[in-house]
Amino acid sequence: MTDEYVIVLTTLPADADAEAFAAALVGDRLAACINVLPPMQSVYRWDGKIERDTERQVVMKTARERVAHLWERVRELHPYDVPEFVVLPVADGNDAYLRWIADSTAPDRAGF
Repeated sequence: MTDEYVIVLTTLPADADAEAFAAALVGDRLAACINVLPPMQSVYRWDGKIERDTERQVVMKTARERVAHLWERVRELHPYDVPEFVVLPVADGNDAYLRWIADSTAPDRAGF
């Protein structure tokens, strides 16, 4: 049962409206819960240079079957040209919590 659930990571610029981003994805039933972590320093290579920016880590809990739709919506909402989108499998967990993820991300009657 646990292989049906995933944790998805992305980052947003620290000055982005991360709460609106999270609310849109949860509202669309693409994630059951999204955690927006405090600002952090990111160091990365971009266009051949070492860059430094202040970002926020965004942690999304969802059902594996919703990942493609989640990725589509993240691309629509995300300000970066190449947003982080890393999907991590859930190896084990509280059955009641995992059922809650399933219930919270089940498509509504409109099919979304």
